[in-house]
Amino acid sequence: MTSPCPLCAPTGEEILYLSDLYRIIAVNDPGWPGFCRVILNSHAGEMTDLAIEHRSAIMKAVCVTESILRELMHPDKINLASLGNVVPHVHWHVIPRWEDDSHFPDPIWANAKREWSNKPKVDHQEIAARLKACLG
Repeated sequence: MTSPCPLCAPTGEEILYLSDLYRIIAVNDPGWPGFCRVILNSHAGEMTDLAIEHRSAIMKAVCVTESILRELMHPDKINLASLGNVVPHVHWHVIPRWEDDSHFPDPIWANAKREWSNKPKVDHQEIAARLKACLG
């Protein structure tokens, strides 16, 4: 018996924006301020499983999220990732990065290189308001 998909039956998500097709959540990880996920609401394993208009809508949401994080948080870089190796459900990671963060330039899933003492502040309410203004 396989376990249910955790993105199909989420618990405790902080939803910043919700549409019929996808949701944008704040990832609950204090180590990575501003980290968001754009998650398809229905189950599909790959972007190419989706109709082209749904792929386009998901990518628009990813790009809008990136733009808002850049404007509000001024990171040195934004990392975008759609892996699905562990959770084969269409979702995109949108991760602000700073040159002095604990892992830079490596991915956040690598081993830390240093302490990161001056983490930027994140305002999830402001991110949610801007997502609604841009996508709603």
